[in-house]
Amino acid sequence: MITATPPSCNDASIAPFIPTTADPWNTTKVTHAYRRLGFGASQQTIDAALAMSPGDFIDMLVDTAFNLPTTPAPPWGYYSYNDFTDYENQNFPFFNEWRIQTVNDFMNEDLRGRMTFFWMNHFVTEFETYGHSPYAFQYYNTMQFNCVGNFKQFVRAVGVNSTMLIYLNGFQNTQFDPNENFARELFELFTLGEGNGYTQEDIVETARALTGYNHWNDYGDIIYFDPSTFDSGEKTIFGQTGEWGYDDVINLLFQERGEEIAFYICEKLYRFFVSPAVDAVIEQDIIQPLVDTFINNDFEIVPVLKQLFKSEHFFNERALGVTVKSPYDVILAYLKETGFYYDDELIETIVYYNSLMGQDIYDPPDVSGWQRDETWINSSTLTGRWQLVDLYIWFLFDQNEFTLTDLARDLTNDSIDPNYITQVLVDHFMAKPLHSPLDYTIATDIFKWDVPQNYYDEGLWNLSWSSAPYQVLLLLQHIGKMPEFQLK
Repeated sequence: MITATPPSCNDASIAPFIPTTADPWNTTKVTHAYRRLGFGASQQTIDAALAMSPGDFIDMLVDTAFNLPTTPAPPWGYYSYNDFTDYENQNFPFFNEWRIQTVNDFMNEDLRGRMTFFWMNHFVTEFETYGHSPYAFQYYNTMQFNCVGNFKQFVRAVGVNSTMLIYLNGFQNTQFDPNENFARELFELFTLGEGNGYTQEDIVETARALTGYNHWNDYGDIIYFDPSTFDSGEKTIFGQTGEWGYDDVINLLFQERGEEIAFYICEKLYRFFVSPAVDAVIEQDIIQPLVDTFINNDFEIVPVLKQLFKSEHFFNERALGVTVKSPYDVILAYLKETGFYYDDELIETIVYYNSLMGQDIYDPPDVSGWQRDETWINSSTLTGRWQLVDLYIWFLFDQNEFTLTDLARDLTNDSIDPNYITQVLVDHFMAKPLHSPLDYTIATDIFKWDVPQNYYDEGLWNLSWSSAPYQVLLLLQHIGKMPEFQLK
């Protein structure tokens, strides 16, 4: 059974983590950070981070994410329908091409990739609804550009993004026929949380203020504001009356409900990056200081991330292994932490298999997104995780079996001790050590395979043996099926 450590057991503070002899800065903590803030890292990258202080390390990750330029637009990124030479046969291949680019970004950009994916599950859209590949790019570009920027400006940009205007019916919202869909989700899912600080009347009046964004020059083009369909009458929102328009709504929202927004977003960041459950102590001692930081910095995201990720709380031992990996966590971290071969064709295969396991990139199940954590695991998806790892290992074995032993050599300094090799390889993929010595013994016996014990006892066996690649394969398969492997 896959379970996580109760999150309330983590009683460490929001104060910055300072290494001590009893609680050192080590590989476990760096690996934890890379798995939570990115999709894992190579041993070489982890070793480099160990030479930095924890604070400098987090500054490096966050500042790099902030300063990265956005991924360049593909040639078709702003096409309208008539710009395609053959829409029927080009649209989905372009979209598929962009999905592959997106996954490569997630894996290679560390925190920027992770934050982009996080917000794609917050400001949700579904490709099956809008179905236009340039809109998928434009949506992604908005997520990527704003993911570690100013949250107020992020919200402002999302509402007039053509993809969102199509998905939540904003393009149908006119003075003649107001559509409340986006207004409702703006409050309920994007900024305040369900039933928190708004009324049905606020939704109705906000929908009126959001009218007018429904004009395009050609189908699939960027949607822009049309004054002739805007409701210019007075509206009362959060008790404030005026001839409010789109920008006024965003300003009023953050002016009148800033505390609620800050708490909702900081709690969501905490649940995603630290632990999926929150109690009253966590709310008071961890989330509220983040809320104060968010508000005091005019909703800039970077100061909140730095405060949380530098904290004793984030690096506490009880923060390890308390969340269930998503399908993308499983395989992307595997690629990065092994250094094994992959290409765009393999990424396309991963996109397909992950969709079968419930994480169809650009197509969450509904506007509320993936609910994550334990919802990722059931009898069929767990088997699918095992099968994906198995298929990948066998693919590598068939291509070049020594790829597997190269990993073992690199991590163990070419050891000939099967017990040591097993423990190092197991620990390399786990958030924390296994529960008991017996678990390591079982794994070691699997790794030893059919090689007679005396060959190990007499030091005759080594990783150059012809059986060694298959032995490593068996161990990697076993590791991939461990319950602990599903946690990060």
